[in-house]
Amino acid sequence: MMNAEYLGFMLIGGFFSIIGFIVSARLQSKFKHYSQIRIRSGLTGKEIAEAMLRHYGINDVQVIPAQGILTDHYNPATKTVALSEAVYATNSIAAAAVAAHECGHAVQHATAYSMLQLRSKLVPIVNFSAMTQQWLLIGSFMLINTVPQLLLITAIVFGVTALFSFVTLPVEFDASRRALAWLNESGMARGEEYAGAKDALWWAAMTYVVAAISALVMVVYLLLRYLGASRN
Repeated sequence: MMNAEYLGFMLIGGFFSIIGFIVSARLQSKFKHYSQIRIRSGLTGKEIAEAMLRHYGINDVQVIPAQGILTDHYNPATKTVALSEAVYATNSIAAAAVAAHECGHAVQHATAYSMLQLRSKLVPIVNFSAMTQQWLLIGSFMLINTVPQLLLITAIVFGVTALFSFVTLPVEFDASRRALAWLNESGMARGEEYAGAKDALWWAAMTYVVAAISALVMVVYLLLRYLGASRN
């Protein structure tokens, strides 16, 4: 019984892993394509980020280089916009889109955007949940016939991750919205450049959408298994 339950969970996880891989591959393809198209302004990702921060009067955020590919992020604790090597020093459509998106998070932080604040508050809980999920999952399937309540606890813990994933969605979409609005209004990316930036950011957002749906399906599956075990 344990093997069948666990296998079902793993099959669902495997399915969404494949979907996630496809979306991620598409994102990397888009990023590579738009990284080869230079923007007319000639500004690098670093310069784009600094210009956007200046526009919003944000003077306490640093733009720094980061190692790796697509590792760009905004850190509210250190107030830094970290841009990957392919973004920091290049003047492509992809670099402009990513740099502006990360600065969108900095603008959210500066304006106390509620969903960003909520996500930040959830981080410690999510980190704890991530550390316990696997052990709870194994234990709940091993004891599903004797202690079905453990499966409910596991579902709740996975639910925290799902909640975090869904809270992340408006944060990411809003950051992209701010980025695209600024790129257009400032003249940094218009016409085909704007369309390219929008396309790249849309695929980036889809990675978060897949993660959120996957997390929700996992929770629903665990709850259904709990209900089935409780009846038995």
